[in-house]
Amino acid sequence: MEIKQRINAFVQTGLFIKRHFNPNEWIENEKGLHQGLEKLMEAAYTYNGWFIKQFIHESLANNALMLTKEALDAFCKNIPEPKHQKTVAIIMAGNIPLVGLHDLMCVILSGHKALVKLSSDDNVLMPFFIKLLEHYEPEIAQQISFSTGKLNDFDAVIATGSNNTSKHFEYYFSKYPNIIRKGRTSVAVLTGKESNEDLKNLGKDIFLYFGLGCRNVSKILVPEGYVFDTLFESVYDYKFAVDNKKYGNNYDYNRAIYLLGGEKFLDNNFLMIKPDKGLFSPVSVLYSEEYRNEEQLNNYLNENKENLQCVVGNGKGMIPFGYSQQPVITDYADGVNTMDFLVNL
Repeated sequence: MEIKQRINAFVQTGLFIKRHFNPNEWIENEKGLHQGLEKLMEAAYTYNGWFIKQFIHESLANNALMLTKEALDAFCKNIPEPKHQKTVAIIMAGNIPLVGLHDLMCVILSGHKALVKLSSDDNVLMPFFIKLLEHYEPEIAQQISFSTGKLNDFDAVIATGSNNTSKHFEYYFSKYPNIIRKGRTSVAVLTGKESNEDLKNLGKDIFLYFGLGCRNVSKILVPEGYVFDTLFESVYDYKFAVDNKKYGNNYDYNRAIYLLGGEKFLDNNFLMIKPDKGLFSPVSVLYSEEYRNEEQLNNYLNENKENLQCVVGNGKGMIPFGYSQQPVITDYADGVNTMDFLVNL
């Protein structure tokens, strides 16, 4: 199967997703696929209460942004066909919808075979996405298989998990070429000069997928004496989060713990902002930490870079507010170039 066919499968799937949000553009012989996707989104929420329809839509739309012919052609420009096709096991996380798609895309485009181990938290949407690829390029089915039990017959591994599971992955897969990702998170840098629009967009970085992604902002770095009133007002559109049973339970639990412990925190009835040196805040909590000057800020970011997926803000080299969950095709998780890894197998 030629690279142009593999690229076409992803391009056509991206166009399908874009059409899905505009029913007037549905193609007659694909109406069943669109209706099936709507039902699958309901099923995904039944399996995983974090996967509300709005956030599945966001994930689909954000992934479709990567699947353009221009982006994929440029991405694959210097990719040689493998001399020996390998089978790459992909152990997918399930914290946000379709979180393992970029790994799958890299394996397929590199010409290798993907052995997919789905997370039980996201075992509905990915198979549908793969069916779409096969719908447009049936031969791609020869490159993808699923593992439901113990992984067997593979040559390399790409695994994503928490810091705890990564230790197990490193132990079990140490003899194979591997990319093993640990837990990371993201921070936002505020200066106090942000516009209301900036802060509203920051709300998206915080609340999209209920904050469960490694690209979600879990902590804000603020200048000394920062006043949080405007930030609280600007993220009010995300008040609906607390109506989700899972998020609401986390909010009630964490609030009770902080009150019982006499902890200092700010609260607007759906988000707590808590001064804390930590990076990984619990669901419904945003950590904050003050900095005195730019040097101290830069030192902090440098010292914690191994734990940071994104740094959001208006500063040089930072991801603009509201865009942490819209990676481009060359944004590799943990800064590890997946395609280079695959090309050199």
